[in-house]
Amino acid sequence: MKITWIGHSCFKIESKGYTVILDPYEDGSVEGLEPVREEADLVLCSHEHGDHNGRSCVTLRKGVDSPFTIEKIETYHDDKKGAMRGPNTIHILDDGECRVAHFGDLGCALAPEQAEKLRNLDVALIPVGGFFTIDAGQARKLAEELRPGIVVPMHFRSGSFGFDVLDTVEAYTALCPQVQTVSGSVLEITGGQKTEDRTVVLTPQNAGN
Repeated sequence: MKITWIGHSCFKIESKGYTVILDPYEDGSVEGLEPVREEADLVLCSHEHGDHNGRSCVTLRKGVDSPFTIEKIETYHDDKKGAMRGPNTIHILDDGECRVAHFGDLGCALAPEQAEKLRNLDVALIPVGGFFTIDAGQARKLAEELRPGIVVPMHFRSGSFGFDVLDTVEAYTALCPQVQTVSGSVLEITGGQKTEDRTVVLTPQNAGN
């Protein structure tokens, strides 16, 4: 399975010739990131905010059978049961060899039964920037509870991209025992080779020069 961080919370996940884009952002909605221009077989959005629901930025194609089973977990974008920012959907993608969960703009604690469904993940794509989502400390607590093989942090600010109100990724990685920073945007994983409690920081594909 190939996972590409396009930027912000937008990822491309590819397996067996099939491509899923998660949370594409609309043009101009995230400072410092180039527009999303991708082809895929499926688009999934965690919620209907402009920096996550840019479906029109993805060209859909047909003809390839999906290897994925997809499970949805309904959560909230805030800690007030959605009263501030509405609902949020976590998507779990399983191609029969690897399980990956995209947490969207998770802003609340998980119920025990929800957490149970998110165990045994190979990769967890988790927001860490705070303000709109869980913050670095909450994200680390979640990772320690779920124990995915790899955590890829998303939805944070750097010197060149992201919302000013978000924290940087360093606030999260400072809490992690094993951190690998990758100069590229791609993470490739293979079934049966699960690591444990490793954080991989990718570079957004659309961060430009």
